[in-house]
Amino acid sequence: MAQPFTLPDFYVPYPARLNPHVEEARQHTKVWARAIGMLEGSGIWEEKDLDSHDYALLCAYTHPDCSAEALSLVTDWYVWVFFFDDHFLELFKRTPDRKGGKRYLDRLPAFMPMERGAPTPEPANPVEAGLADLWARTVPGMSDGWRARFAEATKNLLNESMWELSNIDEGRIANPVEYIEMRRKVGGAPWSAGLVEYAAGAEVPDAVAGERALRVLRDAFSDGVHLRNDLFSYQREVEDEGENSNGVLVLEHFLGCSTQEAAEAVNDLLTSRLQQFENTALTELGPLCSEKGLDPAQTAAVLAYVKGLQDWQSGGHEWHMRSSRYMNDGGAQQATPGFGMAAASIRFTPRSESARLRSHTYLPYQHVGPSLLPDFDLPFGTTLSPHLAGARVRLVGWSSRMGILEAQPGVPGSHIWDEERLLAIDLPLCAAGIHPDATPDELDLSSQWLAWGTYGDDWFPVVHGRARDLTGAKVANARLSQFMPLDGAAAPEPVNALERGLADLWERTAAPMDDSGRRAFRTCIEDMTASWVWELANQAQNRIPDPVDYVEMRRMTFGSDLTMSLCRLGHGRKVPSEIYASGPLRSLENAAADYAALLNDLFSYQKEIEYEGEVHNGVLVVQNFFGVDYPTGMRLVYDLMKSRLRQFLHVAEHELPLLYDDFDLDGEAREVLAGYVQELKHWIAGILIWHRGCRRYREEDLRRGTAAPWHLSGPTGPGTSAARVTSLFAQLSGVRV
Repeated sequence: MAQPFTLPDFYVPYPARLNPHVEEARQHTKVWARAIGMLEGSGIWEEKDLDSHDYALLCAYTHPDCSAEALSLVTDWYVWVFFFDDHFLELFKRTPDRKGGKRYLDRLPAFMPMERGAPTPEPANPVEAGLADLWARTVPGMSDGWRARFAEATKNLLNESMWELSNIDEGRIANPVEYIEMRRKVGGAPWSAGLVEYAAGAEVPDAVAGERALRVLRDAFSDGVHLRNDLFSYQREVEDEGENSNGVLVLEHFLGCSTQEAAEAVNDLLTSRLQQFENTALTELGPLCSEKGLDPAQTAAVLAYVKGLQDWQSGGHEWHMRSSRYMNDGGAQQATPGFGMAAASIRFTPRSESARLRSHTYLPYQHVGPSLLPDFDLPFGTTLSPHLAGARVRLVGWSSRMGILEAQPGVPGSHIWDEERLLAIDLPLCAAGIHPDATPDELDLSSQWLAWGTYGDDWFPVVHGRARDLTGAKVANARLSQFMPLDGAAAPEPVNALERGLADLWERTAAPMDDSGRRAFRTCIEDMTASWVWELANQAQNRIPDPVDYVEMRRMTFGSDLTMSLCRLGHGRKVPSEIYASGPLRSLENAAADYAALLNDLFSYQKEIEYEGEVHNGVLVVQNFFGVDYPTGMRLVYDLMKSRLRQFLHVAEHELPLLYDDFDLDGEAREVLAGYVQELKHWIAGILIWHRGCRRYREEDLRRGTAAPWHLSGPTGPGTSAARVTSLFAQLSGVRV
């Protein structure tokens, strides 16, 4: 069979090396697989299948430095996971049989008990038998924190196979954002990252395991592994298995391009994710270890873990080039243990380096003219609260009492808002559309949270960004958490309007919540404020973000979780907390958040690009990634918005009913969640109404200076970018809403 496209020129920044214990692992894992029942008689594999796939070679490349015993155990894990993939395919995907697949998956967590030495059920198939054996052999030497993380990653890998099965059943191809998110879970790379900790003897300390830098390293690693696999496996998955979950197919469908063009785009995204990994490791990891007070041994473990992830990337590439499982022109030459292939396996490409250069050499303050806006076509709407007029008046009074409308003592240039600007932004209009049925008090609270978040988003780039004061920004951000006590403790005395406003809002909002609700609400706020610091760090590097990192961080910079959580305040305990943490609910909220945040990027393009020298705008990110002009970038962003809106509706109509059945929810909980879907529709529609009605983004507002916290002076118009860069070089900004 002819290959559907020519493999692209891959960026391989790390050397590939081969573990000298590869042959021992081959022999061990064949004996193990046969004893577990994966070979003759399984109906899935014969010995020749295991030999040709050569998972021992994969593990020897991806874990070049571990011991023979560790390599054999890791190889057994990979044999198990690939057998599971093929077993699930034959039993449930080819049929397709969603109910049978769910029964099959529901049994597997029982073979990963959290209590050491706890009994497990009697295995009914090789997948269950293999998991029970591997879990018992692996977890004794690992910490409780690692065991919890690895069990979660394994459950995600297993359970999200239902997502793939549902897509095949519906004949549905995911959109790019949805695909990246779900592929991380079902693709297993976060699970692979857990095995890197085991094989390298380098557990990530609990103090940093959940921090952004480690999360981005894991996610960028995962995306790199999966996108590379998609390129090699397209022929097998799409043409042979009828699979819809392949990145090449996803971009081919989304971009409306040829298979070859889609393959090149996937490779560009793979390159971007690898370069995101490098940037995070170089710029964020050291400061994080220092800030969290890690000792030398803990810091060394983090660095060994990062090295292990790098080894996995290059080793995985070498294995794909050699394994008969994938399209690779017949495989590469025979591998030989040692270091001889290391130098030859490092590959930088003109395309990879031009992309890196493009991301760091953007000239800010370019003249772009009025923002280009499509005809937004929402299939639902909202009404405005009848209490809007009063909320507008009361917001001015609250802002004045908090000190938001005046300069802050001892902070030069801090008079960023006045009453005229507050009225021009008109945040009560946004709240009135989001919460059309709110009481006056509820509408005031929503308006004030929106005002506080927008003020903070303006404050950080003006006060800390202009001076490139990242240290001061981090200190200021850390102080904000002190004004959100979880145990009723007294907060410190506020020193500025941002702290004073947060203390007031937190006390009024969090008081009625239970402990778990209060903790979740504080996390929403902390994620948003931390994202402001992330923006300043990118701005200091003059770096246009990687597209995946941008979309995921944009949800935080836009404050989506904060404002959505305000919608959930009235839900009480009628809905189990695990429902809100489930894949379908997160997918629903993420789709809504992406639509609204990218909507803001369309409206704010001129404000951010021409007047603020911003690098954090979805249209600019798309322009930079695809190398296209502004109108084309705008169309691609709007296409993505429409795709995310379809995802929102798809989850609401098809995935949530299945979730309700899976959790056997009662009628009251189903009614609350149906109401939440309606609240999110109001949230989206209210944000669109606000963008159309406020005086923040139109060219006439920008020229008057009422739309920005400061008015940028200097030459304007085509051909004057360089002059403006020279005159405004010190004015780094990052206003996001």
